[in-house]
Amino acid sequence: MTAGGHTLQLFEQRFGALRRARRTESIMLFVILVLLFAVSAVWTDFSPTQILAGLPRIGEYFEKLFSIQPGRDTPPVAVLSWAHVLGGIKEPQSIAYWFYRLDVYAALLWQTVQMAILATVLGYSTAFALSFSAARTLTANRTVVFLTRRLLEVLRTIPQVVLAFIFVWPFGIGPLAGILAIAIHTTGALGKLFSELNENADLRPVEGIKSAGGSWLAQMRYGVVPQMLPGFLSYGLLRFEINVRSSTIIGFVGAGGVGQELKRVIGFNIYEEVSAICILILLIVIAIDLLSARLRHRLIGAL
Repeated sequence: MTAGGHTLQLFEQRFGALRRARRTESIMLFVILVLLFAVSAVWTDFSPTQILAGLPRIGEYFEKLFSIQPGRDTPPVAVLSWAHVLGGIKEPQSIAYWFYRLDVYAALLWQTVQMAILATVLGYSTAFALSFSAARTLTANRTVVFLTRRLLEVLRTIPQVVLAFIFVWPFGIGPLAGILAIAIHTTGALGKLFSELNENADLRPVEGIKSAGGSWLAQMRYGVVPQMLPGFLSYGLLRFEINVRSSTIIGFVGAGGVGQELKRVIGFNIYEEVSAICILILLIVIAIDLLSARLRHRLIGAL
């Protein structure tokens, strides 16, 4: 056998062994994932049979939503005609009838948006300040990096609803508790993202400023921030969208916003008002998403 033939045979043997090892590894990984899924399904009572049995009941909500309630002793009558659905504000269960308290919903939604704005500004500012000391490539003191990262982990680990519930106790029911809860969680979430952005920064501008006698703050201000500013803006706008949705949830524990009203109407099974609030939340989230996208593209394009 020639040297070339021996080399080819050796290559094929090693390649075959590598493929068998990869195949075995993939099979083992698949088996582990299946076992983990099975164990999780058992522990959490996840049942496909129960899901299939419950799916038809989803239609019951819409049936009650579009049903006229003639009286206490008379069963509801389902009405799905266009004349009924698109009827006036005095037509029971029509879409216009859902929004008979639109002024109240609009005020609460505006309060929700204001909560998200304040919480995002507070959380963004704090996360921005902490992100530089949490970046391994920018801070030489490993103790400072370790403590800052653990602090950010604690801030984003506690659920916002739990934080809001805690703050309702000392500050009372209202938006303040919700603002503080969302701001703390935003600080932890954005701090992690911002620190990872900073670690990807090109260090040559930083070293140039340092060699010229610039302070650590000057190195961050002129060497890192201009590089990472598009990422900071993008993550900040994304977090604002998330905070708008979060503001509607934490209202369930009395932390202000439209969430408090949503909890009330759900508790009383007022189906038309639940639908009206959900539709308005969806519309405001879509509007903020479109506005944020335009603003993000304009700001990043101008840099």
